[in-house]
Amino acid sequence: MLHSSLFENSKNLLAFSGGIDSSALFFLLIEHNIPFDIAHVNYGTRTQSDDEERSALKLANDHNLKAYTTKAPQWESHFEANARAFRYQFFEDLIERHQYDTLLTAHQLDDRLEWFLMRLAKGAGIAELTGLEEMSDRKTTNGTLYRLIRPLLKQTKEELRNYLDMHRLPYFVDETNQDTTIERNHFRKYFSDPLIAQYASGIKRSFGYLQEDKEVLKDGIRLLFAVDELRILALKTPQQRVRAADQTLKELGYLLSARQRKEIELHPSIVIGGRWVVEAQDLRLYIAPYMSATMPKFFKELCRKASLPAKIRPYCFLKNIL
Repeated sequence: MLHSSLFENSKNLLAFSGGIDSSALFFLLIEHNIPFDIAHVNYGTRTQSDDEERSALKLANDHNLKAYTTKAPQWESHFEANARAFRYQFFEDLIERHQYDTLLTAHQLDDRLEWFLMRLAKGAGIAELTGLEEMSDRKTTNGTLYRLIRPLLKQTKEELRNYLDMHRLPYFVDETNQDTTIERNHFRKYFSDPLIAQYASGIKRSFGYLQEDKEVLKDGIRLLFAVDELRILALKTPQQRVRAADQTLKELGYLLSARQRKEIELHPSIVIGGRWVVEAQDLRLYIAPYMSATMPKFFKELCRKASLPAKIRPYCFLKNIL
């Protein structure tokens, strides 16, 4: 079930909620003698939130692991988005402070299918549909590199639950997962759960084929230059612009919306979310943080000679690139 060769020689941090998925991964890591520590976020939204935190601390202590916990603020709206941003900032702060090489998350096949169906319903290409990958290289906001690994993507939630029950291992069940006013829960209850129940083996194979197709489609997108958060890519065709921008920004920690992907398709020079510049020039794609700066004449001349697009220049100037 667990391909430990992915991270057996790394310093690993496990994102641990105490639910079925992360509990299964916790005990599988113990079973395979993989060293790791845990990070737990207490959202304080349920009566059992404090029990889950205490359980996480006890489990870590019982197995001689380090445990890091934090309490999230109470958001009045956009809980899912705020919670995701908060927990990943917490994880990345720990990665920087304690020099972890990998972040392990317990996403499984049900999660992957939910993502696929939600993106399919909103309109997406293959890069976005396949979304959750087993392994991807990431960078914290301060530039520390780490690897995000999802070792359980080929396992169903039911398989993980059976593993825990068979070995009489503890886990919590989050009752808010039954709240179908939350989009993910709606897709889970009415679409992905029935599909997984009947067609799990075929869905596993399909995601394998989709991943292979995605790798083929990536062919022809070549990274030419990468310094700090500047990326320059060579494309084989102009049609690869959206895919290259989507893939690159995702690696830089920014997820494009369907509307933003459409804007990139239509406009060769654009600022995304007030944060990122995406500029296409011939068969090259330039991506950098959006900045403004007063630049001296000699630097502008250097940029002109290098054919560097205008919106990319301030970042290069402020970062002393060129």
